Amino acid sequence: MKLTKFIEIVAIAGVFAWGCNSGPQQSGDNKDQNTATESKGTNETQGADDSKGIGKFTHVELTHPLDQGMINTGQKIYDLKCSACHKLTNVKLVGPGWKGVTDRRKPEWIMNFVTNTDEMINKDPNAQALLEQCMVRMPNQNLTDAEARDMVEFMRKNDGKK
Repeated sequence: MKLTKFIEIVAIAGVFAWGCNSGPQQSGDNKDQNTATESKGTNETQGADDSKGIGKFTHVELTHPLDQGMINTGQKIYDLKCSACHKLTNVKLVGPGWKGVTDRRKPEWIMNFVTNTDEMINKDPNAQALLEQCMVRMPNQNLTDAEARDMVEFMRKNDGKK
């Protein structure tokens, strides 16, 4: 009985590890060019505005009303890469719950965090505070810019934005 439970736990952990690092590496569309403005020039990261985090996103143009296509894509990404660690409520699982995240963080911060995870955790005070709270370092999910923008739209819908 104990061996069966151990094997089950190891199998679940294996699926979780695979899910955290799997998925497409590139997006075939260019919608990130239309919905998020990146800093121009070099590939150096920006960090002057702590509320926007550290990374290339300095301005994110939000849609009004919400874009259902982006929400659907964001939902798929959440189901594949995020749901094992994050609930859509206030409940902390491995990472913090997502309810209200778009009220607490600017879209630029969210996009910089999910596309520049390691540098954000190493240098951004808000990301470091989350690490202290959760005690688990978020793995880099290798999201494209377009996927990160889709996630923001999905999070906005989850927070009741119209």
